[in-house]
Amino acid sequence: MTKRIYADSAATTALSNNAYNAMIPYLLEDYGNASQLYSFARNPKKALKEARATIADCIGADPEEIFFTSCGTESDNWVVFGVASQKMSIVTSSIEHHAILRPCEYLSGEGINVKFVPVDSDGIVNCSILKNEIEHNNTLVSVMFANNEIGSIQPIKKVAEISHSKGCLFHTDAVQAVGHVPINVKDLDIDMLSASAHKFNGPKGIGFLYIRKGLMLPSFIMGGSQENGHRAGTENVASIVGMAVALQENVNQIKENARYLYNLENILLSELSQSRIDFIRNGAIEHIPGNISLSFPNFSGETLLHRLDLQGISVSTGSACDSRDVHISHVLKAIGLEEKTAKGTIRISLGKDNTIDDVDIIAKNIRNIIGYY
Repeated sequence: MTKRIYADSAATTALSNNAYNAMIPYLLEDYGNASQLYSFARNPKKALKEARATIADCIGADPEEIFFTSCGTESDNWVVFGVASQKMSIVTSSIEHHAILRPCEYLSGEGINVKFVPVDSDGIVNCSILKNEIEHNNTLVSVMFANNEIGSIQPIKKVAEISHSKGCLFHTDAVQAVGHVPINVKDLDIDMLSASAHKFNGPKGIGFLYIRKGLMLPSFIMGGSQENGHRAGTENVASIVGMAVALQENVNQIKENARYLYNLENILLSELSQSRIDFIRNGAIEHIPGNISLSFPNFSGETLLHRLDLQGISVSTGSACDSRDVHISHVLKAIGLEEKTAKGTIRISLGKDNTIDDVDIIAKNIRNIIGYY
């Protein structure tokens, strides 16, 4: 049987064994509703408090600044629709995840002033244009920490500085970055930050939104008084605990994981270069470890994906969230790839469980598939 090689960690990651084991008691034994007053709710309530503190510590925040959500998309939507309800303008980049872009496009049609800032060929926001696009201080600037398709890391501290120099709020979609690169929201001067557990070996269906103390968004989900009255719904204690354990685990290993993944990247790229295959590496030098966007001009990325899949290798063509559509992704268009090059693009996103043997096999199969055609 062909060994399955999973190389799409930017789409989702395997659940950490430690996170899984930490979740079990709150699924089978301490399943009480943490919002209740009786003693059976005591352990779940304590677990929520401890998880909130752990997550806050991992990003340099205070526990009361962490709000649990169902995913990164909800966190992004909460920010965008929250500021829109206050009639604020929005300035964002042209390569944001659709969790930001689609709400912004919708709100633009509803009369909210929304501007999209271009990026350069590496996918980095043009800060001069960004500064000029901010017309007044009643504005939210939202720029993703790292791009999900090409891995490029934005100059977040500089973007935050520009935003605050104009008296604006700054939010970053850090779904691809949290747990993979060091983040301290105080040092970077971030006002709001979105994250999703399944991107850093936590469970699916849980995420969080950091909101700097002193700020508050209107409630996105109304009903009960959970999350200090700002996000209704019975708390998903098991998943929240799993998220905290997975994040702490990754943060503790962040430098080691990065070194390991950069080494795997170099091996893969070296082997492809030695095989004399014509390809382009997309994205900036500073990027999420293991995120490799490769374009093979005049070859079909979708064909390559399916041929690799037949060999037991899972990769992506552009963003996994856009995988049902055949059109060229907005990110590849924004960085200026020609159509023939963009159509030949795949994303290989390696995780800490991948091995040198994995990248050897991936490189060998790419060489054989493209050489065959």
